[in-house]
Amino acid sequence: MTGLPPTPTRPEGRAPAHAALDAAIRALDAAEARQRPVDMVRALTQVGHGYRALAEGAAAERYLQQALRWARTLGGVDASVDLLCDLSELAVEQATDPALDRAEARAARDRARDHGFEAATLARQCADPAWEVTVLLRISDVLDRCGDHDDAVALQCRAIDLIARSQMTSLPEPRAAAPSTTM
Repeated sequence: MTGLPPTPTRPEGRAPAHAALDAAIRALDAAEARQRPVDMVRALTQVGHGYRALAEGAAAERYLQQALRWARTLGGVDASVDLLCDLSELAVEQATDPALDRAEARAARDRARDHGFEAATLARQCADPAWEVTVLLRISDVLDRCGDHDDAVALQCRAIDLIARSQMTSLPEPRAAAPSTTM
């Protein structure tokens, strides 16, 4: 079994989120039996998203961190980058929780920044420039919410540069000018 924290009480209107979490936990149990990294990443991510939907940030973070550890065994960076974005967004959400004291909120913002900068760095290794742009814009939003406006703008500029370069490479070849018949 996964050693899950107790399932939170089920207030009305949250039944679909609880059902999704229950299904994700069953998928995780099946993935644990197989121990295939890709299945573990998918299942742990789904459990993390399930807890996030229920506003259980600490549990969500634990499962997303486990998914990230498994993703790093896959060889490629795309899954790791996506999970780092998820962790960064989750941490910035946690930083705005009014129940946190200043030190806990600051620690959550620091985690958001750390995950975000790691995602932005790893995104350079992605083969798809459109995916890299998406990552940069996600992290730019997180950094802006953390108050790091200059870093957010820098990532936006990097995204714009990628967009411009990809459009330059997809432009049609210029046509040769027709010979002039006028003298």
